[in-house]
Amino acid sequence: MLPWLADPIPDRLSTVRDIPLAKLARDDMLAMILRGELLPGQRINEPDVAGRLGISRVPVREALRELESTGLVVARKHAGVFVREPSADEVRDLYEMRGLLDGFAGRRAARLDALPRIALADALDASIAAMNAAAAAQDVQRYYRENLHFHWAIVEAAGNQALANTYRGVVQKLHLSRLKNLSRDTGMTVSIAEHLAIARALREGDVARCEKLMARHVGDAYVRLQGAVR
Repeated sequence: MLPWLADPIPDRLSTVRDIPLAKLARDDMLAMILRGELLPGQRINEPDVAGRLGISRVPVREALRELESTGLVVARKHAGVFVREPSADEVRDLYEMRGLLDGFAGRRAARLDALPRIALADALDASIAAMNAAAAAQDVQRYYRENLHFHWAIVEAAGNQALANTYRGVVQKLHLSRLKNLSRDTGMTVSIAEHLAIARALREGDVARCEKLMARHVGDAYVRLQGAVR
């Protein structure tokens, strides 16, 4: 499960006794960053996090150090910890890496036996229907969430833990630029058409086409992002 697809921490406080406090704080802040509730360049307020979760600031600091190691936040001396803003070069490099990962995931998923492959294709179709509904309502956050569900379903189906771990790290760093990429109706409409083609190729077990479409989809998303930021 991608962390920003999980329920917010306040909805899961009944399980707090089973979660190390630093992990609780990390998951809470990570989810806020990935849901866009903490924006690039925004300072993370340690007392607010501690107060909201009912814990001391010590595990919050530990959690922030862990988040800094992932590249999602940056500590500035005498200023605090801020949500990191990736550079243009870093975004380009991450999109290139994600294109390779998505292509590999699509290739492996399209090679599944017929029954699990069709079940996956059905799940992808349901995700696309949810994307269409979100796009019609101009609900970018919901669209983004369903978009992540679509890709993560394929990555999970690929059955390669190293792929899943690497993919998670890349997508976490890209999420802010990707959310900006989906902020226009044109981006959502074109993206949905690409998702439909991917799901069709996977349903048919067309390994080469599924791999090609997945990789191209990521490349096209980067091109749309560049157009959106100009």
